[in-house]
Amino acid sequence: MPEPISQTEYWNGDVGARWVGMQTELDRVFAPLTAALLDGAALRPGERVLDIGCGCGETALLAAERLGPEGAVTGVDVSRPMLERARERPTKGAPITWVEADAQVHAFAPGHDLALSRFGVMFFDESRAAFANIRRGLRPGGRLAILCWRALPENDWVSVPRDAVLTVVPPPAPPVPGSPGPFRFADRDGLAALLAQTGFSKIAVTPVDRLLEIGRDAEAATRFAVTVGPIAGLLRELDDADLRDRAVAAVRAAMPSRNPVRLGSACWLATAINPG
Repeated sequence: MPEPISQTEYWNGDVGARWVGMQTELDRVFAPLTAALLDGAALRPGERVLDIGCGCGETALLAAERLGPEGAVTGVDVSRPMLERARERPTKGAPITWVEADAQVHAFAPGHDLALSRFGVMFFDESRAAFANIRRGLRPGGRLAILCWRALPENDWVSVPRDAVLTVVPPPAPPVPGSPGPFRFADRDGLAALLAQTGFSKIAVTPVDRLLEIGRDAEAATRFAVTVGPIAGLLRELDDADLRDRAVAAVRAAMPSRNPVRLGSACWLATAINPG
């Protein structure tokens, strides 16, 4: 069995390249969730904002528009290819600084008004250290707003294609509890407790449910499902091309017949305050 790779290696390898290639599609699919995050973050003109796990830059760019020219955004990610894509994109409003760094240990300048993240906080090796470090970058009274996935069975956009693949290939080993992964913070109470343990107060964890348009038709939806997200990892590990083709065909057959293809998503929006 190969040695597990670090998250930095993971997001700088094939996965990071796939996400860059699918940047436009990912931003379109996740747009309803991105809007929910930015609305929940309650950005104010002129604020200084950290975007943790900024990826290809969508949340940072949209935040910059809301902040206006007097604000400032710092987008932080470990993935060089995704940051390169972010730097290529046109900006409006606040200036954006793109930083290749690990938010678990990076020495953030203090005094930020807000730290936000769209699906970037579930992949830390040490979550407690990471959130404590992020809090040190906030001013007293500064805010945290993060979006993370609820449990896999609540997310049809993942579970429908995954269940289809598992009719063809054996299921993977279950993840180690607390290990990096998309559904790491599915437990609401556990997430709230973690934020409290790392010094945050006034913690609220509220559900966000949205339909995601994952493709204009079954073919496009299948391409999205097998290229990014948890199911893509299952297929990448298949050495048998025929088996992979059968798995992809099973995904295509499982997609709803209506066009465009929409499937449900379920997230937590967690907000908190740095008491200082």
